[in-house]
Amino acid sequence: MNKLTSFEDYLDKQRGNKGTEFRSKFDADSLAFRLGIMLQQARKEAKMTQEQLAERTGTKKGCKSRIEIGKIDIQLRTFYKLIEIGLGKSLNMRIG
Repeated sequence: MNKLTSFEDYLDKQRGNKGTEFRSKFDADSLAFRLGIMLQQARKEAKMTQEQLAERTGTKKGCKSRIEIGKIDIQLRTFYKLIEIGLGKSLNMRIG
């Protein structure tokens, strides 16, 4: 029988322990990807194209595309602008 491991244990084994340079980069890239997916889902729920979102926020369409696929880090100010101004939704955050 295989021993079950937690996801954290799996990440430690595959990407190194928290605090190591390799793991920190992985965690940051993972966050950029998750934020991009959240933005994409919210935009689609609003039935809005990337171009329409760019027009509403005065930003470039290509930037939205790269954010949505997690290719670039997004500044909190930009994410706020896209969610609150562009999509008319609330951005809520918590530290846990």
